[in-house]
Amino acid sequence: MKRLFDLALSIPALFSLTPLMLIIGFFVRMRIGTPVFFKQGRLGLHGKPFTIYKFRTMTDKRDKDWNLLLDGDRLTRLGRFLRKTSLDELPELFNVIKGDMSIVGPRPLLMQYLDRYTPEQARRHEVKPGITGWAQVNGRNAITWEDKFKLDLWYVDHQSFKLDLKIIGLTVWKILKREGINQPGQTTMQEFMGSNPRKIGEA
Repeated sequence: MKRLFDLALSIPALFSLTPLMLIIGFFVRMRIGTPVFFKQGRLGLHGKPFTIYKFRTMTDKRDKDWNLLLDGDRLTRLGRFLRKTSLDELPELFNVIKGDMSIVGPRPLLMQYLDRYTPEQARRHEVKPGITGWAQVNGRNAITWEDKFKLDLWYVDHQSFKLDLKIIGLTVWKILKREGINQPGQTTMQEFMGSNPRKIGEA
């Protein structure tokens, strides 16, 4: 039923939003450059990798030693707008249609985080990752990693059709209010370095 729900929402949304996505793609190409889409490996159901699609929000600016500049120095004005409005995440509808993601679920995180989870935190991969989720409507990037994972696990243990509808409704409200986009004082969410004492000690 959840898969049917995902398709029933994502396919019409993709068709109706195609003109907007074409406009966004045009401006990304003109203001930021190519490629228009940002592709990155993320952790999916049961920790299996998949490629996530987003609109590009950063340049490839580098220093004199050819090292990438900090995120804040590469994030463009257009990119900030796309992130504040969550328009950069519209291409994730392709991921939902492919079956890599759901509309609602824990956000898919970076591949290198897999070995940094505690066994309890790793339970967030018992369900498909989502475009939005319980953590996103309860703080998003303004809360700590540990709080995010607690909210993700609460969703895993309490997921239901009614809860998904509630999260979708709250997501629209949060986007309009533009709450929780960034961590306080940060351009992007800081990297998760791990909660597992053994892993931290080995680092």
